[in-house]
Amino acid sequence: MVKTNEPTLTVISKDVQKVPAQALVVGIGQTPGGPVLIDSPLSSKAASALAASLPLLGVTGAADEIHRLPGLPELEAQTLVLAGVGKVEAGVPLSSEALRRAAGSAVRQLAGTESVALALPAATVADAAAVAEGALFGAYGYSEHRTDKAKVKEPVTTITVISPAADDKALKAAVERARILGRAVNATRTLVNQPPSHLYPETFAAAAKDLAKPLSAKVKVTVMDEKKLERDGFGGLMGVGKGSSRPPRMVKVEYAPQRAKAKLALVGKGITFDSGGLSLKPAAGMQTMKCDMGGAAVVLNALLAIAELGLPVKVTAWLCLAENMPSGTAQRPGDVMTTYGGRTVEVLNTDAEGRLVMADGLVAASEEAPDVLIDVATLTGAQMIALGNRVSAVMGEEGVRDAVKAAADRAGELFWPMPIPEELRASLDSQVADIANHGERFGGMMTAATFLREFVGEVDGVKIPWAHLDIAGPAFNEGSPYGYTPKEGTGVAVRTLVAYAEDVVARSV
Repeated sequence: MVKTNEPTLTVISKDVQKVPAQALVVGIGQTPGGPVLIDSPLSSKAASALAASLPLLGVTGAADEIHRLPGLPELEAQTLVLAGVGKVEAGVPLSSEALRRAAGSAVRQLAGTESVALALPAATVADAAAVAEGALFGAYGYSEHRTDKAKVKEPVTTITVISPAADDKALKAAVERARILGRAVNATRTLVNQPPSHLYPETFAAAAKDLAKPLSAKVKVTVMDEKKLERDGFGGLMGVGKGSSRPPRMVKVEYAPQRAKAKLALVGKGITFDSGGLSLKPAAGMQTMKCDMGGAAVVLNALLAIAELGLPVKVTAWLCLAENMPSGTAQRPGDVMTTYGGRTVEVLNTDAEGRLVMADGLVAASEEAPDVLIDVATLTGAQMIALGNRVSAVMGEEGVRDAVKAAADRAGELFWPMPIPEELRASLDSQVADIANHGERFGGMMTAATFLREFVGEVDGVKIPWAHLDIAGPAFNEGSPYGYTPKEGTGVAVRTLVAYAEDVVARSV
């Protein structure tokens, strides 16, 4: 089910004139004095002529800008591509994220070209790895259900990164990490892009098994069907899923290496389609609701990447999968459900369903006493109101929250820490149950986090360190592609979770 293009990637240091590629990409930066050619691998004569022509060609060097020119006589490449890297300052190297975005933007926009060589400024191992990551993120396409393949521009299939660091012994591991991240991010995008006619709890569970199969020696996948969920008291999942003809699933994915330095639990929201239930969304509000399983896709693929990297940290991912539909069997506003672990919830709004399935997952994950518990969800429209469509929110226990933010910064993803004000808890009080699933509308992102926190368990009387990642807007790009980010599924948060696990390992050494 989850088919992703995985291009061939090599890093070389040889003379750029001898690189066999259909397109050669060089970087153009923005300065107050106009566009500049950055660290050009071209001959001095060709570079000087090109630099003088940039203003005449309308080149500015802005991020996401590319210009295609005929290949130069000194190059084997048929096309010379001028890729904007954004603002640059003399003597200040480009950041890793600027390199990722420039490489990803160029490769994304060169879809339909078979082979691309990237001659961006990548003097160090870290720079070369950033270019490789960006290129792999940019080489993504989703055309599984298109019948006229002639109208589809296939992603780039052969990528060559040109870097003086090609002979550095540390590069091999860095490039392999880039490959693993590319695979995980693109698999997440493909799951999110699957139509709800094809991806529902049962098939999502099958896809999880399929994706984990190459790592079967390291990773165990357990699927709990509706009978087991009912028997074991997973009332959140069963309540949300009972309006659909396609019953819910809980998928537990485990990676438990020997001598693990920490235990990390991940819980992902997996609403494969969200109609709002009886609290029905307007028609326009449903059009993108195939993406509401993005959190589950993220935690699954982050775990698989961590396993493939062989990090010495135990990770368990809980995929809370249900379809939220209206029907004669659907839960009603005013119903009371009993979540896993015995706590009762009054359902005031059936469109606040993600937190109900996550409640089951958080309690189940807490029972195994992890050192840290992180949940990921496309949870609230309020996240988009607060932070927009490109910045995700992180809330929770201060130490975990700040560590997630630091990992996101290192990974190149935009997260922003938000509080969980104590006064919001009173708005979730219920007259008939332990807690209500809907409370204060203003600051609704933080109200949802307040609800989730209630289901995080304790170990020896101490609350398990926990963070909540709300990726509602950034998980699904409804606008135009940008950088290495395609339209629709983005794969956001996978890199952050992998970087967080790497940081946990580094702190334990």
